[in-house]
Amino acid sequence: MMTTAKTYPAPQGNPETQPFWDAAAQGKLLIKRCTACGEAHYFPRALCPFCFSDRTEWEEASGEAEIYTFSVMRKSPGGPYGIGYVTLKEGPSLLTNFVDCDLDALKIGQKVKVVFKQTDGAPLPLFTPAV
Repeated sequence: MMTTAKTYPAPQGNPETQPFWDAAAQGKLLIKRCTACGEAHYFPRALCPFCFSDRTEWEEASGEAEIYTFSVMRKSPGGPYGIGYVTLKEGPSLLTNFVDCDLDALKIGQKVKVVFKQTDGAPLPLFTPAV
């Protein structure tokens, strides 16, 4: 039996998020930080979701995170997959898929790290268990 490689849809960017996708192509995960209130946020956007200031700057995240919550979807045409929220070491939480792992071994509080998976466009940041 042949197995086919998992394919991922190409992300739809825009001029505001282009630096994020350019960094992803270099294997870097960017977040935004507000210079008015100091809060980091994800997804990248020009206005701070905490204080609504437009004084935000790009910042490279470590890519280290912890699983906040997750679910394993077992009935899918593409086979089982894991989806959930992770909290980055820098503070923001983001929705992601878990890849390259035993889905039955995932646990809340588990340390994970970012990995980038190729698409027909920019690579997607996904997460896998940290060793």
